[in-house]
Amino acid sequence: MSTAEAHEMPITLVPPSPPRASDNLTALGRMAAMRESVIGTWGQRAYEEDIVQGSFFGRSSFILNTPDAIRHVLVDNYENYTRTPAGIRVLRPVLGEGLLIAEGRAWKHQRRTLAPAFTPRAVTPLIPHMITVTDETIAKLRAACAEPVDLRETMQRMTLEIAGRTMFSFEMGRHGPALREFVMEYGRRLARPHFLDLLLPLGWPSPQDFSRARFRKRWTRFIAMLMAERRAAGKKEGDPPRDLFDLMGAARDPETGAAFTDEQLGDQVATMILAGHETTATALFWSLYLLALDPATQDELAAEVQAVAGNGALDVERLKFTRAVIDETMRLYPPAFLIARAAAGPDTIAGLPVKKRDVILISPWLLHRHEKLWRDPNAFIPPRFMPPSLPPDRFAYLPFGVGARVCIGAHFALVEATLALGKLIGAFRVELLDKQPVLPVGVVTTQPDRSPMFRITRR
Repeated sequence: MSTAEAHEMPITLVPPSPPRASDNLTALGRMAAMRESVIGTWGQRAYEEDIVQGSFFGRSSFILNTPDAIRHVLVDNYENYTRTPAGIRVLRPVLGEGLLIAEGRAWKHQRRTLAPAFTPRAVTPLIPHMITVTDETIAKLRAACAEPVDLRETMQRMTLEIAGRTMFSFEMGRHGPALREFVMEYGRRLARPHFLDLLLPLGWPSPQDFSRARFRKRWTRFIAMLMAERRAAGKKEGDPPRDLFDLMGAARDPETGAAFTDEQLGDQVATMILAGHETTATALFWSLYLLALDPATQDELAAEVQAVAGNGALDVERLKFTRAVIDETMRLYPPAFLIARAAAGPDTIAGLPVKKRDVILISPWLLHRHEKLWRDPNAFIPPRFMPPSLPPDRFAYLPFGVGARVCIGAHFALVEATLALGKLIGAFRVELLDKQPVLPVGVVTTQPDRSPMFRITRR
C-alpha cells in the first residue's frame, strides 16, 4: 500500500478500463496491438510484478515498476539512457530538435536557457491569458446549453487558444483551425509506429519517415509564419515580456550567453504549443469525464469553487480539492503514458544486467495502477492527494516525469488545468449523454477511444 493511502478512504468510482493483454502475447501480436494502443499490450503481470523482463526483436526489454529502479534510470544514471529510435522517429517531425528530443550538450543548453521562462514567477503574468480564454469558453458554452456538447473538442480548442495567447499574445482564431488540422493529420497518419520504425536503425529511413519529412516541411513553414506575425506585432523598448515568445527570445544560456537561433526557437515554439495544449486538453477531458461519472465529487468541487471565489476571481492556491481531482485524474489517465529509453552502455538495474541498446520502459499508466504501490489502484479517489494522506513516493507518481528531464512546463500546466477545471465546474453541472464506456487509447497521449457527448446545465 502506498504511503499516500495511510488512512481509510471509500471507493467512489471505478471507471472503465481496457481489457488487459495475454501475458503470453507474441512479439508479432504485441506489434499489431501497439498499432492500436500501447496500453493494450500489457498483461496482468505488468500490474503486479516489480520488473517484467522480456525480449523484443533480439533486444532485452525491462518494464520497471519499483521506485528505486526508476530513480536509477531517470536520476542516478540518466545520461546512460536516451530516447529510443522509434520515439525519435515519431516525435522529431513535429518537435524538431527541441527540448523533448535533444540529448547531451544540446539538451543541457536548451534546458538552462529555457528554465527562467517557466519558473512560477514567470508563469504568473501569463495567468490572465488562461483566465480570459477559459471565460470566453464558458460564455460560448452558456450560449449552447440546450445542445449536446463535445467537451473533448471544446477542451482542445480552449487549450490551443491558451497556448497561442501565452506564446504569442494574439488570438488563434485565424490560425487555430490550421494548427488543429496539423495535429490531427499527424496523429491519424504518422504518429503510430510501424514495424520498420522499431526494427531499423535510426540512420536508415523507414517508409513512414519520408511522409514525416514532407509533413515537417509544411509544419516548419507554418511555425515560421506564426513567429513572423508575432515579430511584426513588435514590443516597446523597456516593456516587460508579455508572453512566452518574448521570454524565449530574450533567453540566454547562463554559461555561454548564447541565444536560440531562429531554427532552434521555432522548434521550442512547436514543442511548447504541441506538448502543452494536447496534454492539458487530455487531462481536462478525463477530469470532466470522471466528474460526470461521479456527481458527488463534482458537487464537492463546485462547492469549493463557490467558497473560494471572490468577485468572480479564483486563487489557484486555494483550490485544494480541485487540484486533487487533477492529480487523481493524471494518476488514472496520465497524458504521457510511457517513458521509453535505450541503454547507451551496459548497466545493472535491480541486480539485472542491462546491455547496450536494451530497452527500458517506465510506464506511468502501469505505475499509477500497480497493485503493490496503490490501494484500490483502479478507483477514482481524489482525497488520496490531500491531507491526512501522505504524498505518494516521488518515483511512483510520474505525470510529468522525474529527474533532470522532468517536464519544464509542469507548473504552467497544473495552474492552467486547475483554474480551468474550477471555472468550468463552478459554472456548469456536467452529465454524460452517452452511456457507453469511454476507453483510453495509448498512441502519443492517453486519448479517449471516441468523443462522447455531454449535457451541461448552469449552476
